[in-house]
Amino acid sequence: MSSEKLKNVGLKITVPRAKILEIFYSKEKKHFGAYEVYDILRQNNINISLATIYRVIGQFEEVGILTRHEFDDDKAIYELSSSEHHDHMFCNKCGAVFEFYDETIERRQEQIAQKYNFKMTNHCLTLHGICENCQKS
Repeated sequence: MSSEKLKNVGLKITVPRAKILEIFYSKEKKHFGAYEVYDILRQNNINISLATIYRVIGQFEEVGILTRHEFDDDKAIYELSSSEHHDHMFCNKCGAVFEFYDETIERRQEQIAQKYNFKMTNHCLTLHGICENCQKS
């Protein structure tokens, strides 16, 4: 699947590109920072430099394979781009990212935009707080 995706966006299939894309497609977790990708590769004895990871992630973002989010001041998090809209919750304590969709919130944002005669072309909503697991500890 990842090889097809690379071909479709005009990127040559290289080992670093294939391995990095494989992480985003194969893991249960959906949001990764560059260092997390680096750690996963190292744990699997795959030697790809952090500089290469940043370069490949940038290329993937440029061609629309990945979407960049900045939930925290000091690092970017990436996820596979999707045609289905969703919003995020970010845990300030552990850094976990959770996706959600709420029709009421979506409608209310459209109403607010209309009220102010604002043509909304896109939006992102991130709730910051403490996840359930971190509240218990």
